[in-house]
Amino acid sequence: VQLQASGGGLVQAGGSLRLSCDASGSIPAIYDMGWYRQAPGKQREMVAVITEGGITNYADSVKGRFTISRDNAKNTVYLRMNGLKPGDTAVYYCNLEYTDVAVTPRLQVYWGQGTQVTVSS
Repeated sequence: VQLQASGGGLVQAGGSLRLSCDASGSIPAIYDMGWYRQAPGKQREMVAVITEGGITNYADSVKGRFTISRDNAKNTVYLRMNGLKPGDTAVYYCNLEYTDVAVTPRLQVYWGQGTQVTVSS
């Protein structure tokens, strides 16, 4: 599985961006996708995740501002980011996970290359 993220950039506080992540390769029938971010000197943290069935979960810091969605026909996940703050500045990584009972470990996790989001004050 390969993941290609795009859509990052430089934006002023209060602005918006939309990130996209395209999955390709040997994609399983059922998988979850998500967005994580890592700011300089900090650990990578979950931003938003979405299951195959469309159930979403968000970090408290982005609730009400960010929206994750997916297009299963295109194997693509999106992250719409509104009301951006300087604290949102980070490299954003997309993620794909699925369970394969035929291998060890059963949880298979793939990461994209990351896209930089910079929010100026």
